[in-house]
Amino acid sequence: MKTLKLLLLCTIYGITMHANNYKSIRDFNVLPTNSPEVNKQNLQKAIDWAAQSGSALFVEPSEEPYPVNGGIILKRNVSLIGVHGPTGRGTKHPSRNTPVGSVFSITDQNEPFISVQSATQIRGIQFWYPEQTYTTADKIIKYKPTIQMCRGQKAHGVTLSCLTFYGEYTAMDFTATPKNTSELILIEHCYGYPLSGQFIRIDYCYDIPRILHCHVNPANMREFGRSFRQEVIDKVIANQKYAFYIDHTDNAQIIDVFTFGTYGGIFLGPESYGQLTNFNLDCVTIGIYKNGSGTKNRNWQIAQGSIIANVGESVKEIHPIVIEGEGHTAISNVEAFSGMNGALTTIGQSYDYLLVKGDKRLTISLSGCRMRNYISENPITVENLKAKIQAVACIDKNEELYNKIIE
Repeated sequence: MKTLKLLLLCTIYGITMHANNYKSIRDFNVLPTNSPEVNKQNLQKAIDWAAQSGSALFVEPSEEPYPVNGGIILKRNVSLIGVHGPTGRGTKHPSRNTPVGSVFSITDQNEPFISVQSATQIRGIQFWYPEQTYTTADKIIKYKPTIQMCRGQKAHGVTLSCLTFYGEYTAMDFTATPKNTSELILIEHCYGYPLSGQFIRIDYCYDIPRILHCHVNPANMREFGRSFRQEVIDKVIANQKYAFYIDHTDNAQIIDVFTFGTYGGIFLGPESYGQLTNFNLDCVTIGIYKNGSGTKNRNWQIAQGSIIANVGESVKEIHPIVIEGEGHTAISNVEAFSGMNGALTTIGQSYDYLLVKGDKRLTISLSGCRMRNYISENPITVENLKAKIQAVACIDKNEELYNKIIE
């Protein structure tokens, strides 16, 4: 029966497997009734077995989550697979306020839950922190990242797909070094609300990292009664972190991402370039921050998005887009507006549409952008006297055409 169940699951996910290439984690005595430490040891034994042949481990759905301590190493070649697509509002036990299915329950505050090596995959799993507060800001537990790359090693070819995080502090951390980089990191269809404010961090990832179809929202535990309260969301914003952080990357791809209630939406670091398309950054202080350390390939193309910048200590620090450094930024069909929202403390306006900072030459082109609900006289604030900017067929807060060259 287990064989049929997993083969059906793999058919749905487009994964080819044979009966002798997988085992349930229960075959290694990883059980909902075990202690977190026993399950950690047994899950690591299962991974050690799977690493020899490049096998997959099946996280059998369960009425009770699997309690597991952190410090797991997902060794090269291993796939860890559960039954879920992303569960954006949570699964729910029929009679209790707990998630069900392929769920790991995490209470360990000392170590990251799982560190991944090259050629690994995690798919279809929920990660639950049952002791994390959702009501009281000063009781937030600063857990280590749920998933991170193995420190001191390269991580080339990692797929993280259809994952949901409940109560995490940081979901996925791929902070590498020039010596031990990551490459070909694919993160897709992942949902959560990180209480640090940072959902995904990628640094020193060469050969095209991809963040696709990811959703950050404090209502992600609504089905089992744990939506985050206003004071917790306000605390997350006060951490001044970006939900999506990219630096030291080649041609990064960020497509179809959403965040709500974080200080920043997306950080595009000085040593990065790529494309950002189809996004919604809601209830942020800064929507997109773009820097650049040179002119050759420190350029970003940004298109088809919406930014609601309306939170912060004062309206002067609220900017849908901030650009500084060097390089070119092309912005097309990006709308910014503002307003109030009862889920968190809002100011309801932004200072401008775009803030241009620094003292080095940079270029910006804007086309078809809708700019409104800002208090400044002009939608573009220029503090960099070397910047060259052209806006074409944009619309300002007065619903007037905005065509302008600034140099």
